[in-house]
Amino acid sequence: MDPRYARNVPALSEAECELLQRKRVLVVGCGGLGGHLIDMLARIGIGSLRVVDGDAFEPSNLNRQLLSEVSLLGVGKAQTAAERVRRVNPNVAVHAVGEFLTEENAAALLTDCDAVLDGLDNIQSRQILANACEHAGIPLIYGAVNGWVAQAAISCPGDHLIDLLYPDGAALKNKSVLSFTPALCASMQVSLCVKFLTDRPVRTGTLYFFDLLNQEFEVIPMT
Repeated sequence: MDPRYARNVPALSEAECELLQRKRVLVVGCGGLGGHLIDMLARIGIGSLRVVDGDAFEPSNLNRQLLSEVSLLGVGKAQTAAERVRRVNPNVAVHAVGEFLTEENAAALLTDCDAVLDGLDNIQSRQILANACEHAGIPLIYGAVNGWVAQAAISCPGDHLIDLLYPDGAALKNKSVLSFTPALCASMQVSLCVKFLTDRPVRTGTLYFFDLLNQEFEVIPMT
């Protein structure tokens, strides 16, 4: 096997490593969560990544976004993410889409994907993504952070997890993000994604909630 994946074994079998190299994953959002998601997926050996973000780096991103640097202020996040993947693992086919997710482009972005990871930071976009995944029959690996808190889940078609988490009228309040919270959330999301893609048992419709300030962790059945 490729020596770059040697340390994946035996936590993953060689057959599972080879299987991951045949999988196609979409990451929507290349910022705080997305940067960590993309880096982890590239390192573990996902075969193809489509990374989507219409935004560019700005100074307020520097406190927590893995891909951001002072020299990259004003540069597109999707483009930067793709360049990072090529430097980290040139065996991964990566396609950067420098657009924001919309109802109009969502279905096309999901084409041929085996799983979708949520690196978004607003409710409306999450609802658009969840609806697109539902219609396409593709699992959505959800993640969200605020301050010291992170939560993650895998939502399969029929779970309607995003509707349960964000009912009509829901709004985000007191939004802040620390440097370490997205890394924890992304780790949980990628672990769920890898388990799903390698056909390991995984609990869907279940919210994993982390409170890093109080060092508390909850597993909450949602469906």
